[in-house]
Amino acid sequence: MTGHFRQSMAWLHTWTGLVLGWVLYFVFVTGTLGYFDTEIDRWMQPELPVATEMADARATVRVAQDYLEHHAPGHARWFISLPTDRNSPYLSVFSQQGRAHGGPGMHADRVLLDAETGRALRARDTGGGQLLYQMHWKLHYLPEIVGQWTVGVATMFMLLALITGIVVHKKIFSDFFTFRPGKGQRSWLDAHNATSVISLPFQLMITYSGLVFLMTVYMPMIVSAFYGSDDAAQRVFREDLASRPALVQPARTPASLLPLDHIIADAQERWGEGAIDALDVRHPYDAHARVIVRGSIAAGPVRAAPSLVYDGVSGELLAEQAARTSAAKTTRDLLLGLHEGMFAGPVVRWLYVLSGLLGCAMIGSGLILWMVKRRQREAKLGGSAYPGLQLVERLNIATLVGLPVGIAAYFWGNRLLPAELAERATWEANILFLAWAAMAAHAVWRPVARAWGEQLWLAGAAYALLPMLNALTTERHLARSLLTGDWVFAGFDLTMLAVGVMFASVAYALARRQRRFAARQVIDSPPPSHIVATRAEETA
Repeated sequence: MTGHFRQSMAWLHTWTGLVLGWVLYFVFVTGTLGYFDTEIDRWMQPELPVATEMADARATVRVAQDYLEHHAPGHARWFISLPTDRNSPYLSVFSQQGRAHGGPGMHADRVLLDAETGRALRARDTGGGQLLYQMHWKLHYLPEIVGQWTVGVATMFMLLALITGIVVHKKIFSDFFTFRPGKGQRSWLDAHNATSVISLPFQLMITYSGLVFLMTVYMPMIVSAFYGSDDAAQRVFREDLASRPALVQPARTPASLLPLDHIIADAQERWGEGAIDALDVRHPYDAHARVIVRGSIAAGPVRAAPSLVYDGVSGELLAEQAARTSAAKTTRDLLLGLHEGMFAGPVVRWLYVLSGLLGCAMIGSGLILWMVKRRQREAKLGGSAYPGLQLVERLNIATLVGLPVGIAAYFWGNRLLPAELAERATWEANILFLAWAAMAAHAVWRPVARAWGEQLWLAGAAYALLPMLNALTTERHLARSLLTGDWVFAGFDLTMLAVGVMFASVAYALARRQRRFAARQVIDSPPPSHIVATRAEETA
């Protein structure tokens, strides 16, 4: 790192963006899909009915309590999630055996219920959008701690690349308004600058808040310094972080649980209609039963909710906790809320998605720019691509296009795998990575120019044909969705069509460019030597 400061930052920007660029691309693609995780969940379980708004919270809670009394009477914990918004479209319950606060012996079963009849809703097993969302910080097959640290290091590299990028591009805002198509390296640099500047505030926020999200994993010694390093100390820290006052151990004395709709009525008087998100019942049918009423975490960007703690036997209000308990915790909760975007309505959610896609384009264009720049340098020197450059070329194809093909295969697998298949959700994920591996093998096997085109065409077909596959395998096809106002299914199908058209358009543009380049090569190349000799003889 020699020369002026800006030149040193350019070197650092280049290599921090390249070294873990493919991991960052994976994180950004799956993380962006996570902003529509609920909608993807619903598309991947077409057996579920169209979600409707909750008519009466008290009646809905009575339905849930009746189900739990019949199916989980001896369990240590009940949890009821009300159908309040897109984040929780259905009434769901789960119960836990063993310790109500978690730990060994804990077991949970989550069931979706019809909010009017209490009938359990049955649907195919699927990872849904939640699996894609979790991939962006777990990286799937890896042990969770390895995935978290890998993503953490990549995120730190991303933050460093963003800061050095701001330093390097002294004309960053003027470059934002400049795009010169068909200029090779210059065009890719313009595209990289434009996608970076448009979404720069989002990229800085999402990167820094991502580090904050797992700060206790990356900086465990800070927690250990104040609480200790053993399991009991760590449990105390977690309880302090998400404290629930007035919770006690079970008395081991049987007692009747108050009807939960009475508690809902009192909470509604304090908070108003529609402000209750969930109920957490600890030790039902025990003299120390507690009912925690939780407000909505989607009410604003602060990822925290107020809570009320009631005595489950008498219905007495024991404690009330505000959503914001301290400046430090509120700052953390704000960053987490902005990162997840659960508060976002349709317009803001689409802005999140578009910003995420711009982040994907920023990373992808940066990876391609590195390759194009060095390709042109080698061409001027008359040399061939060295092994490192060839590796980057193949990784770019396999990741930038191969990953989207794998995600499309994930959706195809959801519709084509038998509904009764054991470990069906696991096989959906396996299909994603098997298809991605096949694209990586294809990128290694085929010439670079052809591999780009073939994978782009395949991606276009895989996404554009998804609505047709949905129509052939379910009754909730696009036409019916539009007629009945089922905007989740209609929106998914239309989005897949748009994505397919986008990939096909890029493939078509690439094919046209390759044809023009081939024609130019024929025109500019000298005639074969035997033709030159024949013409010389005729002239003589």
